[in-house]
Amino acid sequence: MESLEITTTLGNMSALSAGRGPLVLLLHGFPDTKETWISQIECLAANGFRAVAVSLRGYEPTTIPMDSDFTDVTLARDVINIMDALGETACHLVGHDWGAAIAYRAANLFPDRFTSLTTMAVPHAGRFANTAFFTPKQAMMSWYMLFFQLRGLSDWWVSRNNFQFLRRLWQVWSPGWDFSDGEFKQVSSALSRPGVLAAALSYYRAALGPSAAPLTPSRQAANRYAVPVPTLGLTGAKEGCIDADFFKNSMHASDFPCGLEVHVLPEAGHFLHRERPKEVNELLLYWLQKHPARDT
Repeated sequence: MESLEITTTLGNMSALSAGRGPLVLLLHGFPDTKETWISQIECLAANGFRAVAVSLRGYEPTTIPMDSDFTDVTLARDVINIMDALGETACHLVGHDWGAAIAYRAANLFPDRFTSLTTMAVPHAGRFANTAFFTPKQAMMSWYMLFFQLRGLSDWWVSRNNFQFLRRLWQVWSPGWDFSDGEFKQVSSALSRPGVLAAALSYYRAALGPSAAPLTPSRQAANRYAVPVPTLGLTGAKEGCIDADFFKNSMHASDFPCGLEVHVLPEAGHFLHRERPKEVNELLLYWLQKHPARDT
């Protein structure tokens, strides 16, 4: 098995990579980092793929944007810029949590650049935005998104006591995952770097900002965008962040004209790829091999 290498993909944005073959680009979520994908990178490299896990915009001090732009269109364009920097015209795109939300939008805007899409823990991001806070159970589960709108206060609260708030989120979101102190420290250390926590919370602030919140019929209609790339959606039955039933109900076949499969992993929570790497890797390989790279 190839060892992981640190590469530079876009300016000062770092990545983990291994393997040769069709590109699989992996996008992490919150609160997390590119290291979340190590099990998947090792598996993909051993099975004939070039796996690259990137550090998202703002998750390193060198990538915090001067204009504070964390809108979904900008994040989707980051994906294309990363692919261009890697010298790739197409890839398999994989996202977890915020990475999944970005992946849906990138596939909507630039479908010709993606061979397949695999998303974990977050359903169609536009459908989620339209309905999450109008569905009582999910609204209660998503309370933290509103809390993060309290600039300054939420930043302080999240970081106090060595990020105890985020440790509790991990426990609630993945109740069956016995993560180590080392795994959590890797993430808390990343978020401790100058400006990074505020940047990570800015994803939520941009998503619920005046121009993005689904408060008008036109905004709600815009959120029902198509994802014309073959899509595999994965979630955990023990998910404590986005309810598994809500996930399934938000994945409308009509939104995915090139095909959709949804799988619920019985023993997994929010961080399913870390909790159940064997099962997730098997499903991921199945989907990638079902959708081989197009000839260029």
